[in-house]
Amino acid sequence: MSAHAADYPCPDAGLTIARHRAKPGILSQSKGNPLVNFTKTKPDMKRTLLGLVIVCAPLLAHAGCEDNFAKWTQQLQPGRALDQDRAAVCKVWPANASLTIAALPLSRPGNTDIQGTDDLEVLVADTATGAIVAHRFEKSALQFDAVAIRGLAIDTAPYQLTPQQRAFGIRVDYDNMSRASPYGAKALSLYVMEGSTLRAVLGGLKVKESGGEWDENCAATMHEITRTIAMGAAGKSGYAALKVTSRTETTVSELKAGNCVDRTKTARPSAVTLQYENGRYEVPKDMRYDE
Repeated sequence: MSAHAADYPCPDAGLTIARHRAKPGILSQSKGNPLVNFTKTKPDMKRTLLGLVIVCAPLLAHAGCEDNFAKWTQQLQPGRALDQDRAAVCKVWPANASLTIAALPLSRPGNTDIQGTDDLEVLVADTATGAIVAHRFEKSALQFDAVAIRGLAIDTAPYQLTPQQRAFGIRVDYDNMSRASPYGAKALSLYVMEGSTLRAVLGGLKVKESGGEWDENCAATMHEITRTIAMGAAGKSGYAALKVTSRTETTVSELKAGNCVDRTKTARPSAVTLQYENGRYEVPKDMRYDE
């Protein structure tokens, strides 16, 4: 099963609770009642919908996890400040709505707007109270100079590593902001909870990478690599293998008869299987983002 398949028990806040097709009057989404209209539902359906409302209640009631950023920062790193240019992110964990995941980039002395290094706090907190359940501090985790960090994102695809252990991801979006020689990448790291700590099990896998050369008129050669992850069979360690499939597109642009013409070639997909060994999944050098 692909780790990017929909596997969430609750829909996004503001959407109707049930996703199946219903007769008019069974479900409604209005300004007055954005969730459910029970007036024409059957008893079994009522019980199902009520159960979903109860399960999803933390997701709907605690959408403002950003309000905890300052508190979390001072609790974990007293006196430190968040990097306002590389914004902190948080998200309720769809696999367990009682928990919220957050990533807090922390500025270090000497940083400028375009060059520097940030430390990173990755944490899991109680959704209802904001109390920190587990965290991990990563020194000098984020570096930016010629290649800037455009942002962070939390990845809650179903990375079910063992029957009891599900990982979540932090993605970092890089971009060198160049017109003539553009380069961009998205790097994924995976974490699992172990008591009051978080453990990194995958680091810096480039799930997307693009770049090339352009004469700023027409002539250009650009490539884009996209990688997807599927969960494989468990190995000797008991952890599922990660099947990483890479797809590469190359686009060549040329000026012909006054028109800029693009030709795109898609290479045959390639696949690599990452096994869990010595406490982590080792990422091949050519697939790993290096600062």
